[in-house]
Amino acid sequence: MADAKKLSSLDASFLYLETPEMPMHVGSMAIFRLPDGYKGDFFEEFKAMIASRLHIAPILKARLEKAPLDIDHPSWVEDDQFDIDRHIFRASLPAPRDRATLERIVGWMHAKLLNRARPLWEFYVFEGMKDNEIGLYSKMHHACIDGGAGAALTSMIYDVTPVPREVEPPAARKVTQEPRDIAANLIDSYQQLWTQPFDASAAPKSLELPRTGKSDLGSILFDNAMFQIETAVKFASSVPTILKSLSDVVGKISDPKARDSLASMASPPTILNKSISSERSFAGVSISLSRAKALAKASGGKLNDVVLALSSGVVRRYLISQGGLPNKSLTAAVPISLREEGNADANNQVFGMICSIASNVDDPRTRLETIIAQSTKSKEMSHPLRALMPQVSNLSMLGAPIVTQILSLLYSRSNLSDVLPPAANITVSNVPGPRRTLYAAGAELLHIFPVSISAHGLALNITVQSYRDQLDFGFIAGANIIPHVQLLCDMLPEEFDALEAAYAPPPSEIKGAADASIAGELRDSRGDRESTNRSTKYRIGQTATTTA
Repeated sequence: MADAKKLSSLDASFLYLETPEMPMHVGSMAIFRLPDGYKGDFFEEFKAMIASRLHIAPILKARLEKAPLDIDHPSWVEDDQFDIDRHIFRASLPAPRDRATLERIVGWMHAKLLNRARPLWEFYVFEGMKDNEIGLYSKMHHACIDGGAGAALTSMIYDVTPVPREVEPPAARKVTQEPRDIAANLIDSYQQLWTQPFDASAAPKSLELPRTGKSDLGSILFDNAMFQIETAVKFASSVPTILKSLSDVVGKISDPKARDSLASMASPPTILNKSISSERSFAGVSISLSRAKALAKASGGKLNDVVLALSSGVVRRYLISQGGLPNKSLTAAVPISLREEGNADANNQVFGMICSIASNVDDPRTRLETIIAQSTKSKEMSHPLRALMPQVSNLSMLGAPIVTQILSLLYSRSNLSDVLPPAANITVSNVPGPRRTLYAAGAELLHIFPVSISAHGLALNITVQSYRDQLDFGFIAGANIIPHVQLLCDMLPEEFDALEAAYAPPPSEIKGAADASIAGELRDSRGDRESTNRSTKYRIGQTATTTA
């Protein structure tokens, strides 16, 4: 990352919204198992492995550089004083050195802000756990990564065999352009711009104007001007798409059939929708991925619907135990990835929708089927807005940084989330992960429990990552709202069993199938005996004939 790269409006928003009570970084609690008889130093070997692969993920060596007077979004620049010892730490885990203790430590550490003077990521290695396990807590600011990019980063850094793969060394650094070259390239770019025909049906133009990549005021203003021109060209070519999307939005809202869908997205107030403190409670739990997919197939829905149903059931059980379950269904804010397959860029490419999760429905089967119907309607309602996100997320607004930061701080300090109606009740996110077994420094990766963001008014976040044949659930909440989120984790297996039982065939069908199977086996056995008897009689007859 030799050249400066300005953050998009979406990426920068995670910086502006951050407060001491509401850190905006995401992470994971990974569990590794060392091979039997391991005699090495995992921490040093892991750190050396990451150091040798930093060039694969340039964002790991990038720090923030603010625009002059905060008039525009900051940029990512390569940290010329990067020191890996400021990012990877050997951590201590107190007795009894089990996963529950690790979860409590992770919850406490996740509430701490990252140092913005350095690249915005940290790894903590916890050695000496039970059963030869190693804990790895990682966190990275949401301004530089989303769930899809995180999964891609995991696959890039880790190995698919216990023996680490050979990684090609970094390529030669790009030489910074001189002003004369920049001027020449600028003329060529303008010629390219005006010679391209304007085609409303074509995709947005991918004009690439030159950059200085320098941090002085003149260079920053020049680079910003180039960025504004690029954005204007892309926006102009996207105007037909934007107008069509806005028309679709108006059509959806004005349609009388959509009123029920809009009403279902209204969120009732709950004890989960309050201002959070600067402390966190975290816990993780796993279920079978293949069994969850079987449930999705049996119900006619998707895996994400099953995840929503399980989350709904768990939250329903918890609110009942607290005497705070509303009569109206709760809603979930559900991020949707806009990332194309193979795209591993370190940025945010997400969109969100609000979906009713049928928490007011007692029967697990009916609850899942209701969620399937509601999620389908929510996707239909939000689809027109989805087309706008790539354009909106890249708009640059002068003066926005300082204004947004002030408003975010006022919102945090005034506890407005305690009195305002919630936009959603919980956050539920499902991130696809690798299906193959991964390794780090020879240690087998067992689990990847996501550790996401709790926000004012959205105290509970449930994020799921698939890995091998398992779904790793990460529950995180403001500790003042849910002091022991482990209670929800303990409810998840019970809720999963209840949902599976709801789709199990009735006992009469099972008995009938069993009886049919037994009868079939008896017929097969009788048929085999009769065939044997006929064969024996034939051989006896043949023998008698030959003797005569």
